[in-house]
Amino acid sequence: MKSIITLPADGGGLAFDGEPSDAELDAIELELPLILAAVDLLDAEIMALDRPVAELDALRIRRARRRVLAARRDLANRAAATLSGGAA
Repeated sequence: MKSIITLPADGGGLAFDGEPSDAELDAIELELPLILAAVDLLDAEIMALDRPVAELDALRIRRARRRVLAARRDLANRAAATLSGGAA
């Protein structure tokens, strides 16, 4: 399958080199705790798929959900502090 990419009108070629920019890498690094917490939650849910949910499985899923919520909260608070100029 071929990708269709339009060229800029100025004929300067494509600016995208296939690698993420520094800003994109910084954003990924900022969201990494949330990404890792979501992966842990997914792992806990996958472990409980093919068997009845035991007490330990339920506890593992609850803890993983709390970690995801805490990571979301921290990320939202960091974004809000950035938008308000850090005067929160």
